[in-house]
Amino acid sequence: MLRTLTLILALSAGAAQAQEVATPVVLKERLVSADGVITLSDLFDNAGVAGDVLLARAPAPGRSISLDPNFVRDVAARQGLQWANAGGVLRVTVEREARTVSVSEITAMIEEALFVETGHVHAVNLSSLRQDLFAPVDTLGGPELVSFDHDAGSNLFRAQIAPYPGGDPLTVSGRAQRVADVPVLNRTIARGDTITAADVDWVRLPENQVRGEIILAETGLVGMTARRALTADRPVRSYDVEPPVVVERGELVSLVYRVGPLTLSAQARALENGGEGQFIRFVNLQSNRTVEAWVEGPGRASVLGGRSGASSVES
Repeated sequence: MLRTLTLILALSAGAAQAQEVATPVVLKERLVSADGVITLSDLFDNAGVAGDVLLARAPAPGRSISLDPNFVRDVAARQGLQWANAGGVLRVTVEREARTVSVSEITAMIEEALFVETGHVHAVNLSSLRQDLFAPVDTLGGPELVSFDHDAGSNLFRAQIAPYPGGDPLTVSGRAQRVADVPVLNRTIARGDTITAADVDWVRLPENQVRGEIILAETGLVGMTARRALTADRPVRSYDVEPPVVVERGELVSLVYRVGPLTLSAQARALENGGEGQFIRFVNLQSNRTVEAWVEGPGRASVLGGRSGASSVES
């Protein structure tokens, strides 16, 4: 009986002593692990020498794992840490820190590989990757294209991407489509308005939607006048615009005929409006004959040697 009482008193004294030396701890606001393991210092700020005690293996980079709070409390208690769980946490969720390799980065890598292989710009649609990849925070270097296979007939591709040099590659697949960058207007342009560089944006369209009459160069828009109201964000066709009128119908101009070293001039009247660089009809007032001439600028037009109607300037 005396031995039993002595043992009970010893255990009670040990428990009381443990309670006296236990250090109260509180969970961190953000629970993260920077490496491959989860320790008490990942969960508690003032874990002290117990901070290196292992709780669990960390999840994959960018992922999270949930721990039983009773398990966490028991491990902490054995190390002299007292976690009361005053907030009533049901699961202790720990995230593995990571560097993000976005889907857009991977898409850009594949588009670059396609351009190197084919010489054409492609838009890529990934069918087997819907979320970002992650690399451990202590790794160096960006993602690597380990292998790439592309079938030009079907435009299907398959690639292996490592999130960092030496990392385990992930296989991605999808379809590529040849595209073209097309200038469009960023606002509605009224008929007769002149288009400026500030009015132009660019969109990327599938090549099979880019017909021959669509303007592909910014120079084909800037400085041109709308022949009709033009809608924003849509491709502009060559017959939707024209050079600004510099010679108006009925206006008198100096008409010049050039062939080799020979230059002749006459006065002519414009039969229609014309912009710089356009061919329009004029009537030669000297011969009263109609000719087609190139508008050089305000009040000036010329007939190129050998062009139909040029001889009428000499009449």
